[in-house]
Amino acid sequence: MNESVVNVRYMVGDVQAAADWYVDNFGFNRLPNASPAFAAVERGPLRLLLSGKSSSAGRPMPDGQQPAAGGWNRFQHLVEDLPAEVERLRAKGVKFRNDIVTGPGGSQILAEDPSGNVVELFQPAAWF
Repeated sequence: MNESVVNVRYMVGDVQAAADWYVDNFGFNRLPNASPAFAAVERGPLRLLLSGKSSSAGRPMPDGQQPAAGGWNRFQHLVEDLPAEVERLRAKGVKFRNDIVTGPGGSQILAEDPSGNVVELFQPAAWF
C-alpha cells in the first residue's frame, strides 16, 4: 500500500466523461477504468476515484438516500498565474461557479467537472 497517495472519491454522472475531463484539463494520468461503474485518475499523490451509479459507492444508503455528485467539498489545485489558467480553461469550455475572489491567503475560483463536482484553483498570495 502506498501511504503517500491520497484518495478522494467523487460521485459522477458519466464516469468516462469525468475521467476525460480531469486528464484533458488538469493533466491527470489514467488508471484502470471500469466504465460505466468506476474509473480512477491520478496526479502526483492525489488519486481521484470517479464512481458512477452502478459502482459499490453508488448504492443507496439504508435510509434510501442516493449518493450524488456535486456539493462544495473539493480539492485545491495550486497555480502560479490564476487569470491565465482561468482563461485557458474557459477557452476549453470549462464551467466556473464564480469569478476569481481574493482574500488574505490568495486568490481562488471554483471550476465544475461534468457532474458538478468542484475543483478549487488557487494562487497563494505568497508561494510557499
